[in-house]
Amino acid sequence: MPVGLFRVCLLVITAIVNHPLFFPKENGTIPENTEEIIQKMKEREESLRLEQLRLEQEIAEQEATQKALEKAAVVVEESKEEKVRWDMWTALSMVIFLLIELWRQDFQEGNWQDTGGEEDDMAVLGKAFKGVAFPDKAVLASFYEKRILGTTGDMARMREMVEGFADDLLEALRSVCNRDADMEVEDCMGVGSMYENWRVRKPFVCDLIVPFAPPEPYCFRCQTWCSGDSFPPDEQGYGTIKVCRADEDAAGCICDKTKLGEDMLCLLHSQVSSTRPSSEMEDLLCFKNTQYLDANQVMKWFQIAVTKAWNRISHKYEFDLSFSLLDSPGALKIKFKSGKSIAFNLTPVVQYENSDVYFVSHFPRSSLAADIPSSTHWFLTFAVYERRFIQLVSKTLPANACHVSCLQILSFLHEKQCSLTGPSGLTNYHLKTVLLHLLQACPSQDWAPEKLEARLQDMLKFLERCLHEKKLYHFFIGNGKVPAELGFPIIFQRAEPLNLFRPFVLRRDIYRKMVDTFHEMLRNMSALINEYTVHIPLAHTNGIRKE
Repeated sequence: MPVGLFRVCLLVITAIVNHPLFFPKENGTIPENTEEIIQKMKEREESLRLEQLRLEQEIAEQEATQKALEKAAVVVEESKEEKVRWDMWTALSMVIFLLIELWRQDFQEGNWQDTGGEEDDMAVLGKAFKGVAFPDKAVLASFYEKRILGTTGDMARMREMVEGFADDLLEALRSVCNRDADMEVEDCMGVGSMYENWRVRKPFVCDLIVPFAPPEPYCFRCQTWCSGDSFPPDEQGYGTIKVCRADEDAAGCICDKTKLGEDMLCLLHSQVSSTRPSSEMEDLLCFKNTQYLDANQVMKWFQIAVTKAWNRISHKYEFDLSFSLLDSPGALKIKFKSGKSIAFNLTPVVQYENSDVYFVSHFPRSSLAADIPSSTHWFLTFAVYERRFIQLVSKTLPANACHVSCLQILSFLHEKQCSLTGPSGLTNYHLKTVLLHLLQACPSQDWAPEKLEARLQDMLKFLERCLHEKKLYHFFIGNGKVPAELGFPIIFQRAEPLNLFRPFVLRRDIYRKMVDTFHEMLRNMSALINEYTVHIPLAHTNGIRKE
């Protein structure tokens, strides 16, 4: 039995081995399958080679990217270190800048107008002041008593007479004006040397300013050089006045700036109010085709209105009234039948917001505003605050303080010197500005009456240094130490200081004339004071030098 099974299995194995599928003949189909397999193997090999190349390229790119990242990291690290160093230098520079700025502000607010030490003053003044024979206290006291003190009562009587007449004239002016179309005139105010009690030059002239406002529904919108918009250097101290409707936004409605279609209507303004004929704005004294108030138009209107007002009340007075100067439209003169006359200036002004700063249309005698940029630019005056400051400081000074006396003597000497050598760029307003700075810088006890000589020398030294440096700053503009009791607008305190001598920097001829006049005044001071004190005959005054 086992032998039989073995034979059967051997037979099966033999049959399987000899099957033609396992051992095909040479002319079978197997060779075709082999070529196909070889072709596939070649394709596979090619794909593997391409894949290898791709992988090598990716590896190379990754290595390059890694190197770039490492390089960038190094650069970032170096930039961080450099930025740290730069930030340190920036911070150090900012600290230095802030220290310089703080010093500059302190210098401008306090030390910028400090009187300085005696040695520094003499170094600046040089030979001009060293050779001056300064009058002693007795001569100064005698000169002040004989030549200046007696004029105080005359000024008081003249102020009272002019103010009374001006009030009557303005009341008549209001009656002749159309309240619905003309400007509304307010009460006048006295400013300047006559109302600060230091004027010495004769004939006396009262300066009165008259605020006015537009008729309803219009209002004035004022803009100054320090209100934010850029003004050229030659327009510092000036501003513009725009005439607007009271219900109009300061920037104006878009319908005034954009051409609306014929089928479009502004919801804020009607068709009547949105269009402003040029004739309407000219009736409001604006410059042609603008909304800006024209100083020339204002003065023409004011002169016509004053003439009408005088015609209405002239029968009440036994004198004549006329305009005295062509270059000063507000200059008026009262002529009595006896031949005597009284001159005064009546100048229309516009109030700046709710302060006592005013836009002035024209300066009397054009002493402060010689070169006005245009008729739409108005100069700002701080005369009301100057008067209040002097009154406020006077309350803290000793009895019979010499501050007003110093200004009167210096003003007198300057006027007499100008009569000898001709006018110069130096004005009484410059002299008053010097006094205002010294009143703020010097202690109250330094203005005792017995210190008149010392304070007069201080004013001369201070003025000489300002002329030497070509810098005399306006007392209020940029001065952060203005007493709070005055209620002075903060916008002008924070403004850049205004150099009153800036116009002379480019005008070398005027500057040279101003310096020469000042030095001549120093050298002639004793002779002038002695002449007007003891009445030396003219033949004995040859010591006075002329240019």
